[in-house]
Amino acid sequence: MNGGKPGIVYLVGAGPGDAGLITLKGVRCLEKAEVVIYDFLADPALLSHAPATSEKINVGKSVYHHTMEQREINTLLVNKGREGGVVVRLKGGDPFVFGRGGEECEALHAAGIPFEVVPGVTAGIAAPAYAGIPVTSRGCASSVAFVTGNEDPAKPYSTIRWEHLAQGADTLVFYMGVGNLAGITAELMRHGRSSATPVAIVRWGTKSTQRTITGTLATIVETAESTSLLPPAIIIVGEVVALRDRLHWFENRPLSGKRIINTRSRAQASQLSVLLTDLGAEVLELPTIAVEPAGRESALAAEIENLEGYQWIVFTSANGVHAFFNLLLAIKGDIRGLGSARLASIGPGTTAAINGYRIRVDCTASEAVAEGLLAALDAYTWEGVRVLLPRAARARDLLPDALRARGAAVTVAAAYTTVTPESVDESIKDAILHDRYDLITFSSPSTFENFAGLFGASGFAEIARTLRAISIGPVTTAAMALSGVTPVAQAREHTIPGIAATIREYLQK
Repeated sequence: MNGGKPGIVYLVGAGPGDAGLITLKGVRCLEKAEVVIYDFLADPALLSHAPATSEKINVGKSVYHHTMEQREINTLLVNKGREGGVVVRLKGGDPFVFGRGGEECEALHAAGIPFEVVPGVTAGIAAPAYAGIPVTSRGCASSVAFVTGNEDPAKPYSTIRWEHLAQGADTLVFYMGVGNLAGITAELMRHGRSSATPVAIVRWGTKSTQRTITGTLATIVETAESTSLLPPAIIIVGEVVALRDRLHWFENRPLSGKRIINTRSRAQASQLSVLLTDLGAEVLELPTIAVEPAGRESALAAEIENLEGYQWIVFTSANGVHAFFNLLLAIKGDIRGLGSARLASIGPGTTAAINGYRIRVDCTASEAVAEGLLAALDAYTWEGVRVLLPRAARARDLLPDALRARGAAVTVAAAYTTVTPESVDESIKDAILHDRYDLITFSSPSTFENFAGLFGASGFAEIARTLRAISIGPVTTAAMALSGVTPVAQAREHTIPGIAATIREYLQK
């Protein structure tokens, strides 16, 4: 960063939990960030919008744990702003709605650091909406008030005017109030709000782990205690709560309440995670492979230099597609360097990856396995035809051997290597060891083999007996069988959407 002049600090509202609720402007700020300073309530998935080279600092604060005190956060923002460059302060919800964004802006203003505020979707609106509770409704609520349930403890006395608040707005929304629930309900009833007024508490609103309880001012404290409901949560008081019986939608999705572990590489995990999250699942990402593409000194690079000698290029994975085309563009600088070679693909997912480079595929297998691709390729003549097969460094030889048997001259070149990631999330390993998940997915033999290696021989033997796994197809299933594991189901369509559909079908039996 440029230390010669101050940079700029963007206070970006991350929304209340669902990573899709961040604004487009918020994403654009993250995309150019050199430093991201983020909160406990900001979904970590949002960090993927920032450059891989950006510095990421967790200053998250929860009710029970403060990574960094507010005055320290203020100082950090000022210091990073003085270093120059673009700093993003990523805050849960909206920075100016009980987010202490005003305090951070005051500190930046005093230090002469330029700043901008990017509003976010606040939990007081989003959490009720995801619970099927509109905070206003023409039939029963024409006004709404947002109230802190956790006032600054340094204040000498409460500044909440309970005598006016209790009956001054149709709907009351309390932030951070679970720890003071008994006091809130008592004050409202003491100042005239009916004890029969409906109340809802929404925990982790908009996230797949969202949970909602309902009651009345008279009963909600006992209900919350009996269900051991903990923060973070939003409290909604008013007649609009009764609309939840007809309008709730989020918690009724097909996979609501299910925990599914996704073992795809971090770069590939998003498609499956999005599909499952949209169905209501809580997805835990445990990448068991990392993809290392071939470089300029590789055998594949040498073949790309002489592509004009090939009549066909056959792709067997999306990873192979991306590694090949990235290297092609690096070497030849233009997609036209592909020449006149025909392209074949092992299935829809691989074809979609090729289409992403605006290239048409000549032959796609109807079944995404080597045998299916061979069946599709049998429609062509192979005698004397030169074929390039860019694929994983370690893969079955069925396809190249069969093409050679048909008379083709096949060159196999490693497009990428799969390796074990340098680190994994120990909390997800712990969830597996203690059986706190519903299903785990394996999309290739390497995802399974590396997964088994995470636990060691004895540790894996212990969990293998009860492993509830979904396999993408027969090749992965066969790899699992070598370790004595039988998946509970195998995707009928050997694709990522196929895995998602199989998971839905299996868990809804």
